[in-house]
Amino acid sequence: MGADRDLIERFLEMMAAQAGAARNTIAAYRSDLLLASEALGGGLADADTAALERLSESWLDLSRSSVARKSAALRRFYAFLADEGLRGDDPGKALPRPGTRRALPRTLSHADIDRLFATIAARLARDPPDPTDRRMEALLELLYGSGLRATELVSLPRNAIQPDRPFLILRGKGGRERLVPVSDRARAAVARWREHVAAERPFLFPSGKGHLSRVRLYQLVRALAGEAGIPPERISPHVLRHAFATHLLEGGADLRALQSMLGHADIATTEIYTHVDSRRLVELVNERHPLVDVAKRAP
Repeated sequence: MGADRDLIERFLEMMAAQAGAARNTIAAYRSDLLLASEALGGGLADADTAALERLSESWLDLSRSSVARKSAALRRFYAFLADEGLRGDDPGKALPRPGTRRALPRTLSHADIDRLFATIAARLARDPPDPTDRRMEALLELLYGSGLRATELVSLPRNAIQPDRPFLILRGKGGRERLVPVSDRARAAVARWREHVAAERPFLFPSGKGHLSRVRLYQLVRALAGEAGIPPERISPHVLRHAFATHLLEGGADLRALQSMLGHADIATTEIYTHVDSRRLVELVNERHPLVDVAKRAP
C-alpha cells in the first residue's frame, strides 16, 4: 500500500502541475485510486488486466457516472506509469468505458427566480435591514446574475467587484481565466454589502478567519428557497448557475459567449443547455400551437 500511495501522489502532482487539474478533481482521483489500491491489497501499480477486471466487477452497483470517473482515474494513472517507464504495458484497456449519458441539469423557472428575489426584497424592507440579508442579496445576484461557481463566489476578494467595472476576471477550473459580466444591480448589491465588511478583511464574504464555506452557502440558498415557497431539494448554488445559463440561452445568447462566461473548456459541456432549451420549446409548441386547439375541438 505504501508503494502505491507514493506513486499515486506523484501522479496527482503531475495532474496538478502539467494537466492543470482542479482541486476537486485531484481529491476525487486520490480517493478513487486509494480505494482501488485497498481493494487490490496494495497491488494497484502492478495489477494485471485480470485483476482490473475483477475490480471493475465490484462496481456493478455503482452509477454510470461513478464507474466512468473511477475508470478514467485508473486509466490516466496507468498511462502515467507507462510514460514514466514504471510499467512496460498499460492494463487500462481492461477497465469499463460506460457511455456516460449527461443528465439534463436541474434548473428553475423565471417565476421561481422572481419568488427568490421577492423574498429578499421583503427581508430588506425591514427597518433597519439586517446585514445578513444584504449579504444574501449580493450572493443571489452573483449566483444568478453572473453564473459563478460556489467556490468562486465564496472566495472572492473583498475588492474584486468595483462599481465602475462591469466585469470580473476569474481564475476557474484548471487555472483558466475568464471574463464574467457583473450587472449594474449586482454591483450595487455588492457595494451595499461591502459597507458591512471591515476594510482589513481579505474576502468579500468573510467567515471566521477565512471566507464563507460552500456548505454554508448551500444552506443559505436552501433556507431562502424554503421561505420563498420553493421545495429546498430543487435548489442549490449550482442550480442557480444552471438557471443563469438556461435563461440566457432562452433570451438568445450565443452559445460560444455562454461557454466563455461559464468557463467551460469544451463547448460540448455548454451544449447541454441547448437540450434544456429545446425541451422548453417542444413544451411551448405542444401547449400554444393553434393546431393544439383544433385537436381538442375535434370529435
